[in-house]
Amino acid sequence: MEWLNYHHLLYFWSVAKYGTVAKACEELGLAQPTISAQLRVLEDHLGEKLFLRKGRHLVMTEMGRVVFKHAEEIFSIGQDLMNTVKGRGGGRAVRLTVGIVDVVPKLLATRLLETAFQKFPGVRVICLEDKLDQLLGDLAIHGLDLVIADTPAPPTIKVQAYSHLMGESGITFFASPKLAGRFRGNFPRSLHGAPLLLPTSNTMLRRLLDEWLIRNEVVPTIIGEFQDSATLKAFGQHGHGLFPGSTAMEKEICRQYQVQVVRRVDSVKQKFYAITVERRLKHPVVVALFDTARQEILS
Repeated sequence: MEWLNYHHLLYFWSVAKYGTVAKACEELGLAQPTISAQLRVLEDHLGEKLFLRKGRHLVMTEMGRVVFKHAEEIFSIGQDLMNTVKGRGGGRAVRLTVGIVDVVPKLLATRLLETAFQKFPGVRVICLEDKLDQLLGDLAIHGLDLVIADTPAPPTIKVQAYSHLMGESGITFFASPKLAGRFRGNFPRSLHGAPLLLPTSNTMLRRLLDEWLIRNEVVPTIIGEFQDSATLKAFGQHGHGLFPGSTAMEKEICRQYQVQVVRRVDSVKQKFYAITVERRLKHPVVVALFDTARQEILS
């Protein structure tokens, strides 16, 4: 049997967690040459490169991310063991590593993940945000338990993944109180020439909205395009233009950004998916998130 040197694994885990060798040295109280040398020993033992250097930074390789996930599990179990022995409570916490595609509304993602904390006390949630292709790559190597996306996994990406439709939501146009009153009447013709804040053209929501505007022969004045939905809403809050958002999150958007509903557009449907490597959902927290989405949030 081959044995793993867990000190070497700890050094790797620390560098990956803190981002630099220098920070890991500070946390572990060790000299930089010591950790650098032991990382090389671990890589030689595994026969795999775990980091690549990009400029002044170390970036984990695909295998590095796999090893990091296992290291997280190992040291989490070790902490649970110490807590049990020392009488600080037993039982291993449920763990969920979820990737959220960057165009998914933050309020929707937050409301979904709140289910995990409500139904699984002590749950540990690790939440990552990135482009869909990057997250699907992490999912394929079991670096993630779940990806939340606004599109199914595309067939062009060679990843064995299953897309589970959680539900859909219509679109609502919002605006600051001053603007909302001006554009409610004669909707959607009132949007002709109106200042509009939209997501960037590479998003599914933008494509759906562009098609809807063309069908209704409306040409707004596009004031800004935003990749981040929270930034878009913040500009809308400050009165720069009308903006679209998920009808399912209508109350939350109005409350958080102090804006008002202009009009709902039920004919434009934004869909949301839970993407996993399993044909059937098995992870207990993923099942709970999926059920909550279908029963309480999305129609």
